[in-house]
Amino acid sequence: MTELTTAQAMVATLEQYGIDTLFGVPGAQTYDLFDAIGSSSIRLIGARHEQATAYMAFGYAKSTGKVGVYSVVPGPGMLNATAALCTAYGAGAPVLCLTGQVPSEFIGSGKGALHELPDQLATLRSLTKWADRINHPEQAPALIAEAFRQMLSGRQQPVALETPWDVFGQRADVCLQPDRGEIVQPALDLNSIQAAVDLIKEARHPMIMVGGGAQGCSAEIRELAEWLQVPVVSFRSGKGLVSDEHALGFNCAQGSRYWPQTDLLIAIGTRMELRWARWVGPDQPTAVKVIRLEIDPQEMDRHPVDVPIIADAKESVKALLEAVREDVRQSVSREAEFSAIKQAVQIEIEKNVQPQLSYLQVIRDVLPRDGFFVEEISQMGFASWFGFPVYQPRTFVTGGYQGTLGFGFPTALGVKVANPDKAVVSVVGDGGFMFGVQELATAVQYGINLVTIVFNNSAFENVRRDQQRFYGGRLQGSVLQNPDFVRLAESFGVTGYRIDSPIGLRSVLDKALQQDQPALIEVEIKTGSEGSPWKYLMPGTAYGG
Repeated sequence: MTELTTAQAMVATLEQYGIDTLFGVPGAQTYDLFDAIGSSSIRLIGARHEQATAYMAFGYAKSTGKVGVYSVVPGPGMLNATAALCTAYGAGAPVLCLTGQVPSEFIGSGKGALHELPDQLATLRSLTKWADRINHPEQAPALIAEAFRQMLSGRQQPVALETPWDVFGQRADVCLQPDRGEIVQPALDLNSIQAAVDLIKEARHPMIMVGGGAQGCSAEIRELAEWLQVPVVSFRSGKGLVSDEHALGFNCAQGSRYWPQTDLLIAIGTRMELRWARWVGPDQPTAVKVIRLEIDPQEMDRHPVDVPIIADAKESVKALLEAVREDVRQSVSREAEFSAIKQAVQIEIEKNVQPQLSYLQVIRDVLPRDGFFVEEISQMGFASWFGFPVYQPRTFVTGGYQGTLGFGFPTALGVKVANPDKAVVSVVGDGGFMFGVQELATAVQYGINLVTIVFNNSAFENVRRDQQRFYGGRLQGSVLQNPDFVRLAESFGVTGYRIDSPIGLRSVLDKALQQDQPALIEVEIKTGSEGSPWKYLMPGTAYGG
């Protein structure tokens, strides 16, 4: 037993869990917490907006697989960070939110205490996997431990803890060795593995589809695909699980060409968005059997599944691979066939999605193979889902289905903090970048040597294009007036460059990655000049027409 404040007990427990970084903006209710961090081994990375703290924690978590932690004041501070919190929820990232609360006596009173919400804990519970309140110093270690258990059991998603203003500084004898509880994972049913093998033996044209839940079993997935000689299709969070250089590694555009003949889908750690929301045109096959490997039992009720396998992805893929090797004859190579499909699609997208593909190819050529690419909701970001080759897991960082405009730049800061020795490139549009442009100051203050490429087309281009196509060209709120991004970057102390061609980007990007400081590259793009990526993202729909 040690006499500690609640805040000190929280920080000491975080240290026991190996937390080395906390992203945060301090305020009156959390002074004691930040003071405790200052006396610990945990590094504090501040920000100029609460939303950025949560996005940085998200980027830290997505790029490493480790827990990202952030702290903001209650009420408006907590609400400012919720776009990032729901991004982490949708993308399955282990993020811990530590927020304050009004003094204990005012919780639920409606008296108008500073930063009071009607029911902050209920709000947090609606946005996270689990949330609770620390009401006494003795509770702090156990509730931190429970937060980690909840966050890391089953589908990894964010959790939150709130602590009243007066409780943070309370002192008491605290046990710093709480019962951590067991990280709970569903038990693998070997009967489901055999049922899956039976379906595989009957199939003529299987396809494997992977998502973010498969991050830990890249090697096993590749071996399974090679034994069966089937394509592995990734979309956003699954990119890099099988290298795009491999004949069996398909992006979503290439996968859509093989989809019409598919008779069996093996879905691993994915919500299967391609199948139920994007590949919905007239060429969709009518009788596809589905084997789904998923850690979250609730997912099995959301779409029809022939063989559900509820378990950790690595455990279930390993078991399936072993069973297939024992009971399914190894297929003859189809790599030449699949390479031809990939090459044909590549030629087509390079013709139709310009200038995005040319810029993305330059970035791929200059960025080291193990460097990180952080996308954004933008024309370049959309095109990167199929147009940017990825060679290793976790090196393509995405916000997933939430589509939170403005997530890219602050998320990339968190990626760079977590991976200081790796090259990190943030690809943003002018609209999304302005959501967090103030964090250029954060990059300079903390020496976060991120390279940010701002593609400036003076528009929310997706909105502008849709208004042109579907609303008679009546443009409402989609055309933007922008600052001089280079001069703006330089005013923060960031090195700025301006170019207007892929050739210009090549030399400038290489220089920016070599320098030991943050850099911003503005790419001038003529409004309306970019080829639509939606033919390859939503084929057969009105958007993909």
